[in-house]
Amino acid sequence: MRKKVIAANWKMYKTPHQAKEFVDSFLPHAWGHTRDEIVICPPFVCIPATAEAAQGSGIAIGGQDLYWEQEGAYTSAISAHMLMAAGCTHVIIGHSERRQYFSETDDTVNRKLKRALSAGLKPIVCVGEVIQEREAGLTDEVLRRQCGIAFRDISGGEAIPIIMAYEPVWAIGTGKTATPEMAGEAHAVIRAEAAKAFGEGVATQIRILYGGSVKPDNAKALMSQPEIDGALVGGASLDPKSFAAIVKY
Repeated sequence: MRKKVIAANWKMYKTPHQAKEFVDSFLPHAWGHTRDEIVICPPFVCIPATAEAAQGSGIAIGGQDLYWEQEGAYTSAISAHMLMAAGCTHVIIGHSERRQYFSETDDTVNRKLKRALSAGLKPIVCVGEVIQEREAGLTDEVLRRQCGIAFRDISGGEAIPIIMAYEPVWAIGTGKTATPEMAGEAHAVIRAEAAKAFGEGVATQIRILYGGSVKPDNAKALMSQPEIDGALVGGASLDPKSFAAIVKY
């Protein structure tokens, strides 16, 4: 059975001091929790403070983005080895907000994914449709395109650490949530694309998370779907009690 991943994406919230306060408050709720893999992805400046506060707890730390070059004159960019040196084991790639506001494309997602894998980071690769695509019946087509390009030139052996995250863009921060059945159907499409790219054996190992207004009151229903292997949590992960309730779904 695939071990579920519950990942917090703090986006552009919290200072290092606030990050430490969160972890100090969250740890008593999550200490000894081994059923699921817990990942916290704070802003870049908060990574060291979060990693230090979580040391020895089993909670993993992730970045929210990375650049595909190892180093160079790329002002404001963060490399894979910088993330790892700061305490990260995971990294989010291709979040819809990166696509929407920072011109991220399927091609750049592929380049970042290859860099993360080669460096030894566990990538959380985000895919999903906007409301116009959902209403036009294009969800499957969008997911197949996004996955097909993201997986390009990656071997089955390299792909095993990949974590996918289905995030219907229309459900992010809106309070709307895809029904568990809708999410399960989308996850099945993503797994089928992974099977095409990497083979059935690898595809069955890849974990696929749901992201999009995950809250304590809908987490259990979502996690009950056999194709849903965890959650990428945004706003509800900013409060330690709320995030703990999701972890304990």
